Amino acid sequence: MRLATFRRRADEPHLRQVGLVLGQGDHVRVHPFDAGFDLVGLLAESPEWRDSQADVAAAGDGLSLDEIVLLPPVYPVAMRDFLTFEAHVDGMERGHGNPGPPAAWYDAPVFLFMAPHAVTGPYDDVAMPPDTERLDFELEVAAIVCRDVRNATLDEARAAIGGYCVMNDWSARDIQGKEMSLKLGPSKGKDFATTIGPWVVTADELDDCRDGDGFLDLPMTVSVNGVRVGEDRSGHMGWSFEQLVSHASRASWVKAGEVLASGTCSTGSLAESWGRTGSLTPPPLQVGDVVEMTIERLGTIRNLVVEPEESVDAVAPARRRSRLEASA
Repeated sequence: MRLATFRRRADEPHLRQVGLVLGQGDHVRVHPFDAGFDLVGLLAESPEWRDSQADVAAAGDGLSLDEIVLLPPVYPVAMRDFLTFEAHVDGMERGHGNPGPPAAWYDAPVFLFMAPHAVTGPYDDVAMPPDTERLDFELEVAAIVCRDVRNATLDEARAAIGGYCVMNDWSARDIQGKEMSLKLGPSKGKDFATTIGPWVVTADELDDCRDGDGFLDLPMTVSVNGVRVGEDRSGHMGWSFEQLVSHASRASWVKAGEVLASGTCSTGSLAESWGRTGSLTPPPLQVGDVVEMTIERLGTIRNLVVEPEESVDAVAPARRRSRLEASA
């Protein structure tokens, strides 16, 4: 089952509704559920109950994509982004003169917290962030958590995953690099936009897409201006999504409404290519570029990079203190 969050084009911007997605390609229609339905709540229900409500929605008139604006499927209560693709880690490390993943990468699935209020819709324009000359994309799979867990077993973690969608973790690589050189971040290098969508595919719908180890195995591609620049498979992750949820919940809560992402797949970003070649090839994203990501069975997101509509003040440098004052 595919579930979308949307508003009609004539609706006020703050309105949103959940719909059942039926059809393919130009024949996709979104059939609204009754007002008051919540996407995360639907994911938490039994498949049988959810199917019964979907039957009611499917019986009503559907809306074409031209009649609606697809919104981010969820507005996350929190977001965690992992680093699970070994080949991507290798490529990025080569850019820092360190070929091969660090030994510590194999010990546990590390993650960073993201800015949940930065999510953008699957077809929204994305404004060029300030102070960067190296805008990049990152092709990822994201899981939507539908029930609270803590110290979850793998079975409990699997039951907590309601569905999956496509994610683009936009990154300003030059800003990110400065921040991480201080052993913190990334912060402003990533908090301006994260695209998720176009809808959520329920976990039970993808049971036939698991490999022999139980990993979700879906082809992933990314193109810029119609030219494919990266491809991989989600089955190349070093840890399964169940393992990611379980690890995140160790001595901590993972809450319904959270989004947990795989991290960038191999060749799923420009920076990985820069690391492997030692040059900015392909070049960083510019205003006017269109980034399109497709994950088989999950759908396609497509975003145009545009000029920002608002200006920001320059960053103020730190107040410097004399060596004597600093050591006092």
